[in-house]
Amino acid sequence: MFQITYTHAAREDISTFKKQEQTMVADRVEEQLIHQPNVETRNRKKLRPNQTAQWELRAETYRVLCDVDEIEQKVEVKLVGRKVGATLLVRGQEYRI
Repeated sequence: MFQITYTHAAREDISTFKKQEQTMVADRVEEQLIHQPNVETRNRKKLRPNQTAQWELRAETYRVLCDVDEIEQKVEVKLVGRKVGATLLVRGQEYRI
């Protein structure tokens, strides 16, 4: 089982969502990332090399960007935003990966 942690920025990102959305995202993170977070699925994919994160999890219209440390069995959620069309919005601002 992997331990899941959230960066300060990710916690701030989530705090801007409605309570129901916060719960849904947190539940999806638990369901999808606690076991085998480094395996691609329909809702989880490895990203091209970038400075933000290694993996993207899809949770309805939200995207959770995270890094996976297989040796320490940890997942660090780094950023959470809402996908609108081809644009990722983080705290109301367009974010490019």
